[in-house]
Amino acid sequence: MKKLIAVAAISLLPFTSVMADQDIGCGLGSMVFAGQEGKVVKVLGATTNGTSGNQTFGITFGTLGCDGTGPVTSSEKLALFIDGNMDNLARDMSKGEGETLSTLATVWGVAEQDQATFNEVAQGNFSEVFTSENVTSQAVLENLNSLMSNNVALATYTL
Repeated sequence: MKKLIAVAAISLLPFTSVMADQDIGCGLGSMVFAGQEGKVVKVLGATTNGTSGNQTFGITFGTLGCDGTGPVTSSEKLALFIDGNMDNLARDMSKGEGETLSTLATVWGVAEQDQATFNEVAQGNFSEVFTSENVTSQAVLENLNSLMSNNVALATYTL
């Protein structure tokens, strides 16, 4: 199944100008279900985006309808990114480095010179961000935002 998704994603790379669905974000699911309407289609698209790990790829390389430039202006969009990458984010945050943590900082709009501080704050306060095994993406966002607001170098990035 993963090979099928990978082949589909690679075959869709030329179609990078397709805009992401506002409700489900960018990624393979947005492209596969483009033009279709209804809650079921949106749930399927969001599930495809969240479970196949293609949003990180799309954001990183500017493909699959994703644009990795500029800050996220909506905490909902940031929460969607966190929700789709919770396990990888927790792993990277516990180490203080990694692709998902780096992508989160970039999507959040943290300048490159402040990303090391962002990583340190995230790692040093891991238990305050991921407060339980069942923590929600919204809670992770709020906890991380609160930590950033208390840090001189990161306070300008708070939502």
